[in-house]
Amino acid sequence: MPMIGHIPCMPPETPEAKIRWEDTDVPVSIWFDDPYYSRQDGLAESRHVFLGGNRLADRFSGQKTFTIAELGFGTGLNFLAALQLWRRVSAPGGKLQYVAFEKYPMTASEMRRALAQWDEFDALTEETLSAWTGQGADLDDAELMLMVGDARDQVAAWAGQADAWFLDGFAPARNPEMWEPELLADVYRRTRTGGTFATYSAAGAVRRGLEAAGFTVTRAKGFGDKREMLTGQRASAADIG
Repeated sequence: MPMIGHIPCMPPETPEAKIRWEDTDVPVSIWFDDPYYSRQDGLAESRHVFLGGNRLADRFSGQKTFTIAELGFGTGLNFLAALQLWRRVSAPGGKLQYVAFEKYPMTASEMRRALAQWDEFDALTEETLSAWTGQGADLDDAELMLMVGDARDQVAAWAGQADAWFLDGFAPARNPEMWEPELLADVYRRTRTGGTFATYSAAGAVRRGLEAAGFTVTRAKGFGDKREMLTGQRASAADIG
């Protein structure tokens, strides 16, 4: 399906990622005309925005269990970055729970190609993809569950509670469904008291949606040439809606 300027193609109803590869092997979604991670350094972005924005180095320390939920699994880069940190600082014998909501999943071979530029993840990538079922992977110290489908339905139906959210859908202007106020309200409902979120986006509509959902929202320094990003916390035990 051809592209017209910067207008993304309409995705199909069947769950299928459609990718073009740039010279540096950065995957770009044809459906949304947006890269899966920063062209500057996707791993550095993941560590700054999602690990740093959720204060995971401190919060993982000494823990036996922790649940991360992600909107937009993509290449799996954020999962690998989180698992690497978990193995470094969590308590022995613990298990990281990671739930990702993705409408158009990559194949294992596409993920392997996208992750190949980070040599430090070679072993971790192979460990994860060797256990990959298409719906996740069960490792000794981590359980990854991929919820394939529309996040607006999947998050509402999920019975779990997250300690931290990675809000990593494609840019709001290109993928507005992933940033709708109703979905952000469901994210709030599926967040434990004291739980947090982080996102690269600083769009006003996203900030207002998160605040309306009930989060305390803070602007933080963005990654690279992005001036700002958003982080926040659910401070109240009271439900909404």
